Amino acid sequence: MAEGKFFTDSMTIAEAMAIHPRVAEVFAAFHLGGCAHCAINELETLGQVCAGYGVDPDTLIEVLDEVVERDQGECAAE
Repeated sequence: MAEGKFFTDSMTIAEAMAIHPRVAEVFAAFHLGGCAHCAINELETLGQVCAGYGVDPDTLIEVLDEVVERDQGECAAE
């Protein structure tokens, strides 16, 4: 099971998107649900989506965690 600081492969897409507003941008960068024929179901888990699209879940979770950590760091610096 891929597990990060904020995200796990067992959480749903909806749960992940609720953590940070830029999660959708990360999904689009990985070509997950970014267009009409690539729609992803918000009830699927990160692991299921990664398996279906051939994306390494550890890499996706690492990038998602970095986005949240970077944003928290910028907020703390202000």
